[in-house]
Parts: sequence; structure tokens; C-alpha cells
Amino acid sequence: MEAKNEKRICLERPAREDLISKLPDALISQILSYLPTKDIVRTSVLSKRWKRVWLLIPGLDLDSYEFPDYNTFVSFVNKFLDFSREQKSCLHKLKLDIHKDHENDQSCATPWIDFVARGNLTHLDVEFGGYALWREFWEMMPVSLYICETLLHLRLYRVLMGNFESVSLPRLKTLCLERNIYPNEASVESLISSCPVLEDLTIVRMNDNVKVLRVYSQSLTSFSVGYNPGDLIRKYNYYSEKVRENSGLVIDAPRLKYLTFNYERSKSKIVRNLSSLVKVNVLSAFDISSVVGCSEQQMAHNFFTGISRVREMIISQNMMERIFSYLSVDSLPQFCNLSYLKGNVCSTSVTFLDVFTKLLESCPNLKSIVLVLTCFTDYTDEMVEMRVWSVPKCLLSSLEFVEIKNEYEADDGVLEVARYFVENSINLKKLVLHLQYSFLKQGNPAILKDLIALPRRSSMCQIEVFNVHNGRALGIF
Repeated sequence: MEAKNEKRICLERPAREDLISKLPDALISQILSYLPTKDIVRTSVLSKRWKRVWLLIPGLDLDSYEFPDYNTFVSFVNKFLDFSREQKSCLHKLKLDIHKDHENDQSCATPWIDFVARGNLTHLDVEFGGYALWREFWEMMPVSLYICETLLHLRLYRVLMGNFESVSLPRLKTLCLERNIYPNEASVESLISSCPVLEDLTIVRMNDNVKVLRVYSQSLTSFSVGYNPGDLIRKYNYYSEKVRENSGLVIDAPRLKYLTFNYERSKSKIVRNLSSLVKVNVLSAFDISSVVGCSEQQMAHNFFTGISRVREMIISQNMMERIFSYLSVDSLPQFCNLSYLKGNVCSTSVTFLDVFTKLLESCPNLKSIVLVLTCFTDYTDEMVEMRVWSVPKCLLSSLEFVEIKNEYEADDGVLEVARYFVENSINLKKLVLHLQYSFLKQGNPAILKDLIALPRRSSMCQIEVFNVHNGRALGIF
């Protein structure tokens, strides 16, 4: 009886109203654009209306690997764009990840991009993978792309950038160029300088027909340049000394705030008008070498002077070695704005700190230091030298935080470095040590105890110790 009553109630209850289907097509397509492409296509089975409404979406993210085969992928995109042409709708965002499997796979990206670039395109991301690792499979970007006045974001990965007479990208703010081939140096320079509101620029280089990369921009605030580390060790090394001969990088960007050198290998680096610079990040494999008409020392001097207004600096081991080499014959310019310094150091002698203190003498207002020690050995007599090292101005006035990360098995040298900062820093608030588990396990707590018991020049100073292996805190002292 109860079951019959429940069935009767269900039959009498009005069906839920399909409010979504009452929305206009434009709004539904906008909602669908937030879903993955696979899920968007699945909505076509809901009804006759939904069979076509999904085709009006303003954004499309497609990976050819998600289709049964390459031809199916090409056919799908062609039909989609044909519908867009018929309905006079246009994509605002398009992302294409194209993987060609065979030599005879047809070219398709050029006409697709030409079509969307003539509409109201705002975001374009094109990447070639698979067999497209070989340049024979890359495709040429259409001229219409360089005069797309609605474009805000552009990323091109492994494409051919052909000759173009003019560039007009008045709204482009983000530009990412990765492993592309350019017709010549002038084309890249023209592309960058013809983006009047460009703010974020990333360039990943390879054998790209560009000897000297010139970046002139009045609007740029963030710039990353360099190579993919995997490319540097490939069997067919594009980056031999012959290729790098007379290579160079020129940066002139008065509003630049963030600058990253990512395995940047150009022989010469010229930086100008970087008065707004906030942060410099140098990631490994950094060269400052002599070029025609300028000695290596002069080139280095000009470079350091160019970045001397920076507030934060992260330095690779390679770059630190360049600085140490430079300091052996000359002094650095004053980095008066620098408040944060992180450096990777590999040394076979604690005398590296003698040079490091010279670096600190050029940073009078430094507040934070992070040292990553990648190799350190056990010392005896040389440790005594640390007690007579000079004390830079920043230790006597501004330094508040020091972090030392040890990536080498021996820790005695690390403790001596820590001792130096604790005994000489007047306003030090915290010293953080990351010590190896092997050191802690071998019964060396006595050395650690001595460090903790050190007379601290700063009454505020706390010492925090971590196990570098698992990041576990061992105590605050």
C-alpha cells in the first residue's frame, strides 16, 4: 500500500524544469567553454538543440593525441571552423597541441590560424610535438597573425615564423616564443618592439637564426630568456662554440621588473635602462665573455652595473663562480637596493667565504641571505681563518635572516659558515640550518651543541635546525 502511495506521489509531482535549456545560445556556449573539450562535445547528445549549440563556444583546447588518429583530428577542426564560418561566430581562445605521426600528415595549422586571426581572437597557443620535433614538419605562421589587433596572449612552440612586412599587435600583453625558427634577427626585434603594451615576454632559444637577440620595449615588466637544459646535451648539439661565436643579448627595457636568465649562453650580454628592476634570477650555465672591442672584464663590469638597482637576486653556482672570478681583480658596483640574495656555491675551500664577504660588501642594505652549499669538505686549519674575516656593513646594520642549505655529506664547514654569521650579525633574527641526516646520525651533536651555545651578537637571534633529507624540524634554539 505504501509503495503504491509513493508511486502515485511521484507521478503527481511536476517534472523539474530545464532552466539551462531556456538560456540563450550565446550564454550556454559561454558556460560550456569552462569545461574540458571532451565534455563539451558530449553535450551534443542531449537534444537536437544541443547538437549544434556547443559549436558556438568561444574557446577550444585541442590535443591531436586525444583523437583516434591525426586525420580524424584534422577533420574535426575543419568541420568546427566551417560551422563557425557559416554561423559568423568566432573563437576568442584557441589552443592547439599538434602531434604529427607520419611524414605524409597534412599541414593544417596555417589556414586554421589564418581564419581565427581574422576574427576577434584574444588567446592563441600553438605547439608542435611528436614527429614535429623535426623541423620538416613545422608549419609557417600566417601574416594575418602579426596584424591581429585583438590578440592579448600568444604562445608559439616549434613553429616557422616567416617574413612579414609589418607588425601590429596593439593589445598583446603576453608573448611566449619557444624553440621557433625566425627568418632573421630583425624579424624578432621588430615583433617585440611592435607590441606597445607587451608586459610579459618569454623566449626559449635554440638554433633559431638569431645571433644577437635584441629586446627593446618601453612597456615590458617581466622577461625570461635562455635555453631548455635538455637541448644543451643532445647528440646534435646546436650550441657549439662555433654557433655561439659573436652571439649576444641586448636588453633595453626601462620598466622591466623581473629578469630571468634560464641557461642563457650568449657570449655577450648588454643591459640598459633597467632602473625599475626588482628581481634577477640566474639559473645555471651563465656566460659573460669578451666580444670584439670589449674585454671580458669590461663586459662583466657593464653587466653588473646594468643590474645594480635590483632588489632580489638569485644566483646559480655558475654565476657565483663568474662573480668570484670578477672579484679577484675588481670590485662590484654597489647594490644599494638589494635586500634578498640567494646563491648556490660549490667550493673545495672555505676561502670562498673570503670572496663571499667581498660580495656582501657591495650589498650594504641586505636583509636576507640564502646559501645553498653543493659541496663542502672537512677542514681543520682553514677554519681558523674565518675568525679574522672582514665584516661587511650589512652584517652590522641590516641583515635579519640567514638560511644555509647543505647538499653535501660533510657539515663541519657549514657550521663554521653559520658561526660566522651568528658571531658578527648585530640585528640577526633567525638563522636556519639544513643539515644532512648522516652528519646528525654520526654522533656529532656536540658540534651542534657548540653552535647553539655560541655567544650571539644579536639578542634576538634564534637558530632553527632541519633535517635536509626529510625537511623535519629538529628544534629551535
